[in-house]
Amino acid sequence: MAKIIEHGTWTLKPVDEDLHDPGPELLWNESYYFDFAAPDGSIAGYVRLGLYPNWDRAWYWAALVRPGRPLLLVADNNAPLPRPGTADVRADAYTATQRITEPFGPALITLDATASILPDPTAAYGDHGTAETTPLTFDLRWDTVSGAYPYKDIPRYEIPCTVSGTVTAGGETIAIDAHGERDHSWGERDWWKVSWLWTSGRLGDGTFIHGMQANIGFPLAWPCFAVPPGGEIEHRAGFTAETAFADGLPARSSLRFPGAPMTVTPVAFAPVAITSPDGRPARFPRALCRFDTDDGRTGHGWTEWHQPPGWRDHGWSHLAEENP
Repeated sequence: MAKIIEHGTWTLKPVDEDLHDPGPELLWNESYYFDFAAPDGSIAGYVRLGLYPNWDRAWYWAALVRPGRPLLLVADNNAPLPRPGTADVRADAYTATQRITEPFGPALITLDATASILPDPTAAYGDHGTAETTPLTFDLRWDTVSGAYPYKDIPRYEIPCTVSGTVTAGGETIAIDAHGERDHSWGERDWWKVSWLWTSGRLGDGTFIHGMQANIGFPLAWPCFAVPPGGEIEHRAGFTAETAFADGLPARSSLRFPGAPMTVTPVAFAPVAITSPDGRPARFPRALCRFDTDDGRTGHGWTEWHQPPGWRDHGWSHLAEENP
């Protein structure tokens, strides 16, 4: 079995890879993420499945980005819940399957969809139902690198991976030989209360890194990990981040990984908009980023900056409202 870091207030078990019984909260959520990025940053994508059984819906998102080319996006915030015991989603515009073949081991993701073509990715924040479309398919496998990383105080864990398979976009089939991460969390999640930064990437020397910071009004040492080249997953305490924005989008973030400070710069955005049960909007910019460490290493991965109502008051650093 993959190594599991033991540093938290709960114990991660193999059964936790499965679906969980929901709690009573309206916004109780079970979430699976799968992302990938080519080592040279030429192509990247992600899938997210969010289950809201007490809200009687699922969220299904899938994105493919290639710098300099339009975003291809499937974003359904009113998807049907999967059949009990499965994590597969079937809707008019797409069919998506998810298989985790052994605990903390391989995960298989397929998608057969009609995706929106968005030359301006911020069109994802509006009604893009009239956008041009194209066929989009994923047939991808995530294989664990080193181990699993559970967060200290909440039921959530991250798994660094290599990613292989194919994607087909508009009739062009592309072989994927990439790195990425998958994660799984469950419990109440109110997307309209707290902003956060989440980041995951792989450097050119083979080092995997991951960090997360929620903006709760005062600084805390947030969880992070690293996997050295050929080594084992390591918990590293004390991650913090500071982000500069322009025109409402992240322009760059300074990531203070213990022993390896770095800057991430978005190179291709894949955002999503979400609306609360009582009608409050939030924006979720996610982007393929270039990672540049202070010691000269480079790499690629994904970063997200969640923007709920009032996010500018949550402790972010800002640039002037001008193009970066």
